[in-house]
Amino acid sequence: MRKKKKSLTEVSALGQYIPMSIHKARRVIDQIRGRSYKETLMILELMPYRACYPIFKLIYSAAANAKHNKGFEKEDLILWKAEVNKGTTRKKLKPRARGRSYLIKRPTCHITIVLKDISYYKKTYETLDNREKYLPSNFRLKSSGAIWDKK
Repeated sequence: MRKKKKSLTEVSALGQYIPMSIHKARRVIDQIRGRSYKETLMILELMPYRACYPIFKLIYSAAANAKHNKGFEKEDLILWKAEVNKGTTRKKLKPRARGRSYLIKRPTCHITIVLKDISYYKKTYETLDNREKYLPSNFRLKSSGAIWDKK
């Protein structure tokens, strides 16, 4: 397994063996991926799904990691990457009539949350006073025969 290169602007939190189906967790994760930290917390508090609470705790933990370990401000964090992977399946036997037993499967999942600090990118974007000076002078878009000037 290849070790990932650590980024200077990313922090992560990993939750393993969370007792829930991956489909239920992905339903929530797909709603919040790419949003800001504050917006994500508001959405998770208002969603009526049981999967929201463990994801809320993970995002809160990742933000605490960002604040404590790297000194990032929570206002500048966005949810950069969120993954839900399948974990092991716990198996239990339920006793039934006439000495039989039924197998009960309890799925688990692993959730990875990566937050990214966008203040670095905001600073570099603000230093480019005029983006058009970096474009060629004859830059045009062509679409269906019509020509528009890019301004």
